[in-house]
Amino acid sequence: MVFLQAGSTLIEGALGQWRNSNTLTTILYTATFLLIFTSLLKKIITYFENAKNDIKYPPYISSMIPFLGQAIAFNKDPIGFLEQAYIKYGPVFSFTMAGKTFTYLIGPESSTIFFNSRNESLNAEDVYSRLVTPVFGKGVAYDVPNHIFLEQKKMFKTGLNIARFRKHVQMIEQETSDYFRKWGDSGEKDLFVALSELIILTASRCLHGKEIRSILDENIAQLYTDMDGGFTYLAWLFPGWIPFPSFIKRDRAHKKMKQIFYEAIAKRRAGDTEDDMLQTLLDSTYKTGKYLSDDEIAGMLIGLLMAGQHTSSTTSAWLGFFLAKYKDIQDQCYAEQKEVCGEDLPPVEYDQLKKMDNLDRCLKETLRLRPPIMTMMRMCRIPQTFKGYTIPPGHQVCVSPPVNQRIQDKWGEASREFKPDRFLDESAANSEKFTYIPFGAGRHRCIGENFAYVQIKTIWSVLLRKYEFELVDGFFPPVNTTTLIHTPDKPIIRYRKRK
Repeated sequence: MVFLQAGSTLIEGALGQWRNSNTLTTILYTATFLLIFTSLLKKIITYFENAKNDIKYPPYISSMIPFLGQAIAFNKDPIGFLEQAYIKYGPVFSFTMAGKTFTYLIGPESSTIFFNSRNESLNAEDVYSRLVTPVFGKGVAYDVPNHIFLEQKKMFKTGLNIARFRKHVQMIEQETSDYFRKWGDSGEKDLFVALSELIILTASRCLHGKEIRSILDENIAQLYTDMDGGFTYLAWLFPGWIPFPSFIKRDRAHKKMKQIFYEAIAKRRAGDTEDDMLQTLLDSTYKTGKYLSDDEIAGMLIGLLMAGQHTSSTTSAWLGFFLAKYKDIQDQCYAEQKEVCGEDLPPVEYDQLKKMDNLDRCLKETLRLRPPIMTMMRMCRIPQTFKGYTIPPGHQVCVSPPVNQRIQDKWGEASREFKPDRFLDESAANSEKFTYIPFGAGRHRCIGENFAYVQIKTIWSVLLRKYEFELVDGFFPPVNTTTLIHTPDKPIIRYRKRK
């Protein structure tokens, strides 16, 4: 009965207005029973197979709730849950959620297993395909064999180059200035909503091309929001065929967005070429000489925007709140604008962004304390060993950037404090040490990192010149832990125009 009550609470909370539907409830309970039965059967088979061998598994955090396991406790405070487990069990431990076993690697030493592994050993598609394929579409990213995905990433890298970044700065500056005109001289606004909308505009203009940017409006923005609803713990833990409202909205939005991209691609094919990512993908071929299909291009463009939008909008918002909280640091960043660009503050240029050291350190420290991605995941296919423990095939192996980036024995007693000057030591941002991993590391490092830095620093160059920011009655937003992307909760900020 404890399990049924807990399972009912989790599912009904996700269903919202549909929770009184008898038909849907029957479907969900039937699906849940099948998932539980399958999970228990797998565990029984695995237990007897491993009983013959003398294998030492990572410490296991047990639960009195069958199937759900630690899902409820983890969902309430994932970072706190992992930090307490690290203190009690050490750098590697396992627990069950929704019938799946998760093994977390905490700290730089154990994270080496994750970041140095090959895809054949710790597999990405096995974990992420169910999460991202309904959003990006078939035939791209984690829906294809890894060697194909690597070719697709290489196509993206071709389009993300310095020559284009130089042009992007001007576009981003213009979009930012245009967007914030409606804010007026002073007030209190939702900073995260504003920056999420702005990032869609800037990313679309820089990466998608003029055809897509020209049709962006509130209806299109809502499609992105609905697709974004697919990146939740429900999507992580449960199959996509369960009719949760967020899944239905996600699937409808994906179909409509794909059609919009098909029309934009057809328009580009019939018109002039442009120097943008859309053109790069139209001109790209696989090693076999095969060109990308319209469906592949549409999926890759959706993926490029959705992945980058998460990082940039969330990080931009957190950066704003840190600057609002620490007025002296905000003043230093504003003074830096004049030092680097000139007293009359002319339009910012790409090379000047590289010289904005204060802003750069603030951005790095924001990414350290509030990395947008809570967990990076892989499926274990080949047994992995660490300090005598064996992680068996079938475990989802995870690394948590926010936990790794706050460990005191690596970052000191002030590990939870906002101190940008810690990055005066350039080695602090070395991802290969696996203590600073907001964009991943090694062969798993995010290809959009450089564009994210250009985008965020350009946006905040404009905002620092235009406004002074402060917290509303000293309120600093807590972390919204209900999604896989850790956004600020109740992110209202106060601003006034600079004199």
